[in-house]
Amino acid sequence: MGRLVYTMNVSLDGFVETPDHSLDWTTVDEEVHRWFGERNREADALLYGRRLYEVMAAYWPTAGSDPTATAFVLDYARTWNARPKIVFSSTLSEVGPGSRLIRTDAVAELDRLRAEFPGDLLVGGPTLASAFIERNLVDRYDLVVHPVVLGGGTPFFPKVAAPLRLRLVDTHRFGSGVMHLGYEPLRD
Repeated sequence: MGRLVYTMNVSLDGFVETPDHSLDWTTVDEEVHRWFGERNREADALLYGRRLYEVMAAYWPTAGSDPTATAFVLDYARTWNARPKIVFSSTLSEVGPGSRLIRTDAVAELDRLRAEFPGDLLVGGPTLASAFIERNLVDRYDLVVHPVVLGGGTPFFPKVAAPLRLRLVDTHRFGSGVMHLGYEPLRD
């Protein structure tokens, strides 16, 4: 059965984007890009909500034609484009190549996706992830923490009914001061 992994950039105060949905506060240099590329390479599929999928699909499918793209950006584009993408949206009418649109409830589809993709399923997007988090279905949390305080925006974690007990299983300090923190839930 596939392992559900929620991976995103996050500010020191716990937000994944500013109140106006900006991501320009992140420090995604070569080292961080390569780390994310490796996560994609290891994944069986990428799961997205509509908004993050639209952000990603606006650039990565055509990154190879960008004359300013660096080698590490092109490497990330290859890994992103090679992975199946499952997009959960009730408003999109279609998605791009290598992507599948699912209009039903993500939680209802999870068991089928875990059976179809026995490896890691990377969840991108806090709204999509919140449905899984609220039901304690996430198997790993990979926070890529940037040394910036946003003071507001979209939180990495939704409000939960009870504390989520987590165990630190991995860390990595990037040269830029960005920090990866990997956690797994403590379950009975």
